[in-house]
Amino acid sequence: MSLEAAKRIEMSETQRHAGVTHGSATKNYYSRSRREIRSLLPSRASRILEVGPGAGFTLMWLKSIYPAVTTCGVELNPALEADLQEHADVAIIGDIDHLISQVASKFDLILLLDVLEHVPDPTRTLQAITRNLLMDGGRVIVSVPNIAHLSVTLPLLFQRRFAYADSGILDRTHLKFFVEDTAVKLLNDANLIVKDGLMTGLEGPKSNMLDRVTLGFLTHHLAKQYIMAGEPTGDRTAQPKVGWKKSRLIS
Repeated sequence: MSLEAAKRIEMSETQRHAGVTHGSATKNYYSRSRREIRSLLPSRASRILEVGPGAGFTLMWLKSIYPAVTTCGVELNPALEADLQEHADVAIIGDIDHLISQVASKFDLILLLDVLEHVPDPTRTLQAITRNLLMDGGRVIVSVPNIAHLSVTLPLLFQRRFAYADSGILDRTHLKFFVEDTAVKLLNDANLIVKDGLMTGLEGPKSNMLDRVTLGFLTHHLAKQYIMAGEPTGDRTAQPKVGWKKSRLIS
């Protein structure tokens, strides 16, 4: 497959699934609801924490699934405080690395979606959150971008270049990069076993066709994100092979 063909697939599917123009991308980023995690949710939840919730639309959606749940969002961007207060039961503004001691409760579901790649030490942050804020038997859902995606690897291979962008896998604010093994290791190092995993980026017909034509050889190069559901392990249980599923578009 040529570099130009890969770019066309990347651009057309990103624009179609985002449903926004470049000028509204920032607004969409903070106001979207991450419904693709539906299959990773536990059957019950009483207290939910989302780190980096933006305007809180995912927390608002989770209220429709767990009507009696108490939701809490910890958001770095102070401009989103009013919206987050509207959509979450508790809104806290600040850096999670500095606020863990101020979060008074423990939670049975914690979300870190597109968050850990932005922090200086993702392992330390996840360890602290798991140790201090996760209830026994709770679940953590984490998503991280896949640096092995074709949109990154093909320009490196054929043009010896990569370029940071305002969003996406090479977002200029990303401090850490992940592939499948390091994404899973991130959770394992926080004493979490990955129970279920989703890959995003294969939802569109072109990516699906390319995945089928190559008999799955390019699956992990077509995946834009790994979304993982982790649960604590009290012993040295080995991480089983993750049975990755393709994320589905859910409206």
